[in-house]
Amino acid sequence: MGLRPRVAIAHDYLTQRGGAERVVLTLLKAFPDAPLYTTLYEPDNTFPEFRDARIVTSWLNKVPLFRRDHRAALPLLPLAVDSLRIDADIVVASSSGWAHGFPTTGRTLVYCHSPARFVYLTDEYLGAPAHTSAKGLALLALRPALARWDRRHAHRAAAYLANSTVVRNRLREVYGIEAEVLSPPAGVDPEGPQSPVPDLADWRAGYHLVVSRLLPYKNVRQVVDAFRELDERLVIVGRGPLRDEIAATLPPNARLLSGLDDAQLRWVYAHAQALIAPSFEDFGLTPLEAGCYGKPTLALRGGGYLDTVTPGQNGSFFETPDAAAIAAAVRVNRGATWDPVTVRACADAFSEARFVERLREIVDRLAEQA
Repeated sequence: MGLRPRVAIAHDYLTQRGGAERVVLTLLKAFPDAPLYTTLYEPDNTFPEFRDARIVTSWLNKVPLFRRDHRAALPLLPLAVDSLRIDADIVVASSSGWAHGFPTTGRTLVYCHSPARFVYLTDEYLGAPAHTSAKGLALLALRPALARWDRRHAHRAAAYLANSTVVRNRLREVYGIEAEVLSPPAGVDPEGPQSPVPDLADWRAGYHLVVSRLLPYKNVRQVVDAFRELDERLVIVGRGPLRDEIAATLPPNARLLSGLDDAQLRWVYAHAQALIAPSFEDFGLTPLEAGCYGKPTLALRGGGYLDTVTPGQNGSFFETPDAAAIAAAVRVNRGATWDPVTVRACADAFSEARFVERLREIVDRLAEQA
């Protein structure tokens, strides 16, 4: 057997905690010797495990404002990506809009969470028609140049992997690229330690749970509105630009938590009654995380949840992301009985070992073809 290929990992920016960042942690497990390239890195705002990685950042990282809010760097990100050249045989690029563009001496395998939402799904990304806000108008002005940059770099990649069926179809529509679907693993280890959350010390188990970044298209505000009319309790775990707005409008039966570590997140999942997944996601990761603890999901019918929620086995669907539909789903679920073993089995189908094995096979094949 010849020498193993020199592998590097790339990611858009390490400034938040989300499903894409959990995938990068799995990539580091698959290729533990690989350096990790990214435009921005803010250690306090993402998963602590990244402190153990060899991280190489762009010149944008010298600006504290951009590390706090990567959206502020949008006009400069193409320049930053183009300036950071990666010396490797294979670059595994975890991309939602940028990492597929890093220049390299070798070949690029793109693991795509979605083609850039801010370019191709602008209104959805903003949570309102782009022409109705100053931010939206600025994005519309930048969009033609960003789309040209994005498409040019997408077609330089050796191969694409899609994280879900909906993203595979979007890649075909946006780029004309065919991609294999390789679903990411569930992001939590159910056997890991749990730590109680002090802010829930006076609440018993059995609340409904939302785990999400607090962005307009995530529809967390609609969940809050639904629970104004319900007796059930709601726990929201997340942070993002809408945090202060959501916190200011919470009803008495809702709590908002931010900055939980993994042990606390495990505890929150373990003590929930059900997860609510209200957004049109590229991949439905949180139902798998909840499923690791035998908890069902009430999900919006669409996007990546079509891959990870099976009605009657690990959850049910509601049709529209509005307060009335969400509240109705909660009421219908009041009398439902879920088999935790069946729910866990749905999550087990998305194992980390399966993901890592297939990814290594593809990397080895691309290296042999070089």
